Amino acid sequence: MTLGKTLVVIPTYNEGGNIGPLLERMLSEVPEVDLLIVDDNSPDGTGDLVEAIATKNPQVHLLRREKKEGLAFAYRAGFLWGLEKGYGAFIQMDADFSHDPQDTKRIAKELKTHDCVIASRYVPGGQTSGWGWHRKVISRGGNIYAKLILGVSPQDMTGGFNGWSKKALETIDYQTVTSRGYAYQVEMKYRALKAGFTPFEFPIHFRNRTIGTSKMSSDIVFEAAYRVLKLRG
Repeated sequence: MTLGKTLVVIPTYNEGGNIGPLLERMLSEVPEVDLLIVDDNSPDGTGDLVEAIATKNPQVHLLRREKKEGLAFAYRAGFLWGLEKGYGAFIQMDADFSHDPQDTKRIAKELKTHDCVIASRYVPGGQTSGWGWHRKVISRGGNIYAKLILGVSPQDMTGGFNGWSKKALETIDYQTVTSRGYAYQVEMKYRALKAGFTPFEFPIHFRNRTIGTSKMSSDIVFEAAYRVLKLRG
C-alpha cells in the first residue's frame, strides 16, 4: 500500500490546559507526522495557543470553526482539509492525553499495510484506568451492545483512537456520516466493515483525563443506542 504523509486530526474544545504539552509530546515522539487541531471556537483560547505554536512549527496546523458542533463535524472538517492538502493517511485522537502519543507511532506503521487501524482498549493487553464504575459500565456496555446489534468482530467499536487510509475514508463516504459521539466512532467502523475493510486492532492503555472536563453526557449515550439500531437497518 502506497501512502502519502500522515495527518493526525485532533478536535478541541476548551483544551487549553492540555494542548500545549500534547503538541510538544507529539512533535518529539512522532516527528514524521503533521498535526491538525480542529478547534470549535474554544472560549478558553485553545485556538490562540495552537496558532502561536503553529507560527513556529510548520508541522502544526489550525482549523478554526465558528461554533461548537461536536466531534463528528470536527473530524469531517479535518479529514476534508487533509484530503484537499494531499495527505494519504489519517489518525484521529483526543487532546486530553487519554490517548498516548507514543501509540500514534504504531498506528502510522500499521497504516502502511492496513486501511483501518483501531487502537483498542478491549483486545487482550488493552486496559483503561482512572474511570469510575459508571463510566466503565457505559463503555463496556456500549461495545457489547454495538457488537451484538451489528454482528461485528472488532472489540472496540466506540473507541476514538483510530487510523484511516485515504482509500478507506473515500470509500465509506465519511462526509455523510451523521452520528455523533460514541455513535460516530461506531458508524465509521461499521461502514468500513460493510465496505470490505478488515480493521487491524492492537491493545492500548487508555488513561482518563487529569486536566479539563469530559465531554461525555447522557445525550451522547442515548444517541449512540438509537443510532446503532438505525445502522442495523
